[in-house]
Amino acid sequence: MPANVVETTFHVRYAETDQMGIVHHAAHAVWLEEGRSHWMRARGSSYAQFEAEGLLLAVSELHLRYHHSARYDQRVTVRCWVEFVRSRQMQFSYEVIDAQNQTLLATGYTKHTCIDRSGNVRKIPPHWQMYLQG
Repeated sequence: MPANVVETTFHVRYAETDQMGIVHHAAHAVWLEEGRSHWMRARGSSYAQFEAEGLLLAVSELHLRYHHSARYDQRVTVRCWVEFVRSRQMQFSYEVIDAQNQTLLATGYTKHTCIDRSGNVRKIPPHWQMYLQG
Protein backbone atom coordinates (compact mmCIF):
# COMPACT_ATOMS: atom_id res chain seq x y z
CA MET A 1 0.00 0.00 0.00
CA PRO A 2 1.28 3.51 -0.80
CA ALA A 3 2.84 5.68 1.91
CA ASN A 4 0.24 8.43 1.56
CA VAL A 5 -2.75 6.40 2.83
CA VAL A 6 -5.19 8.21 5.11
CA GLU A 7 -7.96 6.40 6.98
CA THR A 8 -11.30 7.61 8.29
CA THR A 9 -13.67 5.46 10.36
CA PHE A 10 -17.40 5.88 11.00
CA HIS A 11 -20.58 3.93 11.71
CA VAL A 12 -22.93 2.92 8.92
CA ARG A 13 -26.01 5.12 9.21
CA TYR A 14 -29.53 3.67 9.03
CA ALA A 15 -30.36 5.91 6.05
CA GLU A 16 -27.57 4.20 4.07
CA THR A 17 -29.20 0.77 4.26
CA ASP A 18 -31.89 -0.88 2.17
CA GLN A 19 -34.89 -2.96 3.28
CA MET A 20 -32.59 -5.92 3.94
CA GLY A 21 -30.42 -3.88 6.33
CA ILE A 22 -27.49 -3.94 3.91
CA VAL A 23 -25.71 -0.77 2.81
CA HIS A 24 -27.12 0.42 -0.50
CA HIS A 25 -24.51 0.52 -3.25
CA ALA A 26 -24.95 4.29 -3.77
CA ALA A 27 -23.79 5.00 -0.19
CA HIS A 28 -20.30 3.85 -1.11
CA ALA A 29 -19.84 6.81 -3.47
CA VAL A 30 -20.56 9.15 -0.53
CA TRP A 31 -18.07 7.21 1.61
CA LEU A 32 -15.37 7.66 -1.05
CA GLU A 33 -16.05 11.39 -1.06
CA GLU A 34 -15.62 11.43 2.72
CA GLY A 35 -12.36 9.53 2.28
CA ARG A 36 -11.08 12.12 -0.22
CA SER A 37 -12.11 15.05 1.97
CA HIS A 38 -10.47 13.49 5.01
CA TRP A 39 -7.31 12.77 2.98
CA MET A 40 -7.05 16.46 2.06
CA ARG A 41 -7.69 17.67 5.63
CA ALA A 42 -5.32 15.12 7.20
CA ARG A 43 -2.54 16.36 4.94
CA GLY A 44 -3.03 20.00 5.92
CA SER A 45 -5.32 21.44 3.27
CA SER A 46 -8.88 21.06 2.04
CA TYR A 47 -10.91 20.83 -1.10
CA ALA A 48 -12.39 24.22 -0.15
CA GLN A 49 -8.91 25.74 -0.54
CA PHE A 50 -8.63 24.21 -4.02
CA GLU A 51 -12.02 25.71 -4.93
CA ALA A 52 -10.98 29.10 -3.51
CA GLU A 53 -8.47 29.26 -6.37
CA GLY A 54 -11.36 28.91 -8.85
CA LEU A 55 -10.66 25.27 -9.65
CA LEU A 56 -12.69 22.10 -9.22
CA LEU A 57 -11.82 18.41 -9.39
CA ALA A 58 -14.76 16.95 -11.29
CA VAL A 59 -15.30 13.21 -10.92
CA SER A 60 -14.83 11.84 -14.43
CA GLU A 61 -14.85 8.15 -13.55
CA LEU A 62 -15.96 6.01 -10.61
CA HIS A 63 -15.20 2.32 -10.21
CA LEU A 64 -16.31 0.16 -7.28
CA ARG A 65 -16.02 -3.54 -6.63
CA TYR A 66 -18.06 -4.94 -3.76
CA HIS A 67 -16.49 -7.82 -1.85
CA HIS A 68 -18.72 -8.15 1.26
CA SER A 69 -21.84 -6.42 2.49
CA ALA A 70 -21.82 -3.78 5.20
CA ARG A 71 -24.75 -3.38 7.60
CA TYR A 72 -26.35 -0.76 9.81
CA ASP A 73 -24.21 0.39 12.77
CA GLN A 74 -21.14 -1.50 11.56
CA ARG A 75 -17.92 0.50 11.91
CA VAL A 76 -16.23 0.88 8.55
CA THR A 77 -12.90 2.41 7.62
CA VAL A 78 -12.22 4.07 4.29
CA ARG A 79 -8.58 3.98 3.26
CA CYS A 80 -7.75 6.60 0.65
CA TRP A 81 -4.61 7.46 -1.28
CA VAL A 82 -3.54 9.22 -4.47
CA GLU A 83 -2.67 6.73 -7.18
CA PHE A 84 -1.38 9.26 -9.73
CA VAL A 85 -1.39 12.94 -10.66
CA ARG A 86 -1.06 14.14 -14.23
CA SER A 87 -1.21 17.64 -15.66
CA ARG A 88 -5.04 17.76 -15.83
CA GLN A 89 -6.19 14.56 -14.16
CA MET A 90 -5.63 12.56 -10.99
CA GLN A 91 -6.84 9.36 -9.38
CA PHE A 92 -7.74 8.51 -5.79
CA SER A 93 -7.87 4.82 -4.85
CA TYR A 94 -9.80 3.29 -1.95
CA GLU A 95 -10.34 0.30 0.26
CA VAL A 96 -13.40 0.04 2.49
CA ILE A 97 -12.85 -2.38 5.36
CA ASP A 98 -14.66 -3.57 8.45
CA ALA A 99 -13.02 -1.56 11.23
CA GLN A 100 -13.28 -4.42 13.73
CA ASN A 101 -12.01 -7.45 11.84
CA GLN A 102 -10.34 -5.83 8.78
CA THR A 103 -12.53 -7.72 6.27
CA LEU A 104 -12.29 -6.09 2.85
CA LEU A 105 -15.74 -4.76 1.95
CA ALA A 106 -15.06 -2.81 -1.26
CA THR A 107 -12.26 -1.49 -3.45
CA GLY A 108 -12.34 1.24 -6.03
CA TYR A 109 -11.05 4.42 -7.53
CA THR A 110 -12.22 7.80 -8.74
CA LYS A 111 -10.60 9.79 -11.52
CA HIS A 112 -10.87 13.57 -11.41
CA THR A 113 -10.38 16.18 -14.10
CA CYS A 114 -9.37 19.71 -13.13
CA ILE A 115 -11.82 22.31 -14.46
CA ASP A 116 -12.54 25.99 -13.86
CA ARG A 117 -15.91 27.34 -12.80
CA SER A 118 -16.97 27.60 -16.45
CA GLY A 119 -16.32 23.90 -16.98
CA ASN A 120 -13.17 24.34 -19.04
CA VAL A 121 -10.42 21.78 -18.49
CA ARG A 122 -7.39 23.33 -16.78
CA LYS A 123 -3.96 22.19 -15.68
CA ILE A 124 -3.60 21.36 -12.02
CA PRO A 125 -1.34 24.15 -10.67
CA PRO A 126 2.22 22.99 -9.84
CA HIS A 127 1.85 23.63 -6.09
CA TRP A 128 -1.29 21.45 -6.02
CA GLN A 129 0.39 18.76 -8.11
CA MET A 130 3.18 18.59 -5.52
CA TYR A 131 0.69 18.53 -2.65
CA LEU A 132 -1.41 15.79 -4.24
CA GLN A 133 1.61 13.64 -5.06
CA GLY A 134 2.45 13.84 -1.39
